[in-house]
Amino acid sequence: MKAVQVTGYGDVEMLETVDISIPDPKENEVLVKVKACAINNTEIWMREGAYGKDSKSGWRPEGVQFPRIPGSDITGTIVKVGNQVEESMMGKDVVLFPFTSSGEEGTEHISADMSFIGSEYDGGYAEYVVWPADLCYDMPLPSYSESAVFSVSGLTAWHMVNQIQIQPGETVMVTGANGGVGSLNVQIASKVFGAKVIAIVGDLNGEERIKELGATHVLSYKSDNLSEEILRVNQGPIDSVLDVVGDALFSTSLHVLKNGGKFCISGSAGGQKTNLDFRTLYLKHITMYGSVLGTREEFKDMLQAIAEGKIKPVIDKTFPLDKAREAQTYFKEKGKLGKILLLPEEQ
Repeated sequence: MKAVQVTGYGDVEMLETVDISIPDPKENEVLVKVKACAINNTEIWMREGAYGKDSKSGWRPEGVQFPRIPGSDITGTIVKVGNQVEESMMGKDVVLFPFTSSGEEGTEHISADMSFIGSEYDGGYAEYVVWPADLCYDMPLPSYSESAVFSVSGLTAWHMVNQIQIQPGETVMVTGANGGVGSLNVQIASKVFGAKVIAIVGDLNGEERIKELGATHVLSYKSDNLSEEILRVNQGPIDSVLDVVGDALFSTSLHVLKNGGKFCISGSAGGQKTNLDFRTLYLKHITMYGSVLGTREEFKDMLQAIAEGKIKPVIDKTFPLDKAREAQTYFKEKGKLGKILLLPEEQ
């Protein structure tokens, strides 16, 4: 099969297209013919070494074992099953839950042995992938491409909204609202949980599209008076922040939060370190959450909401599998709206 491997930590030159053997499923696994794989920050940061120190990076302390096939947002068709898997799964169109874990129900994502597809296991930048049968779910939409954009970004966004316990009518600020997680934060907070959303982006050219996703207001982080604009359009402080940016908007976020407000972060594309005056936290009674991924129950809830049309796929661009370098380079450009996809075959 054709696959794209990361051969070590570094730039996109560490991505190599290779011909390797099709993997064979173990007794509790299935072989999936990959139809679509969406790109996430996680595989780019893994390649760049941004998750670890001392030349080790990945979801586990020991770092990634190279070569590794990245990719975690995967849809496809089951074409072979292990000997402990029901034959009825053959031919099913599925979306893959993106990690394994021995954690109890509700704590799977924080278990010490949580291992991620595309980091600890070979992932979806390939024509085929093997995965545990019980972590394969029916696709929520008929389209492989549209069903592939939710797994990691959607699960992360759903868990973020769950963590801060958004109530109908509350105001939530969403940073990076044009990106994969951000655009889903807008939809989930507004369309599923009934919040009022203030979306923060760079380029206001996509303002109407983001309002269609559920945002009440769309503001640019390039504004010289962003804090004042947020307070003006909301007529006062906001209830919560869902952040994927990090340092660049951190002080603004804390400034516009109400006393007793909540701040939840799942990314740091705008800076991984910041200055924090602890007095801001305790004097304003702010609760802070770190968030990534979520539980299997949340994954199922998200798929149901997608199937019901409450959350819609947002796709910016697709690339063929052998253009993975170009796709990851494009992913890091500013001004996109939605997900970037790799397609192993023409559809």
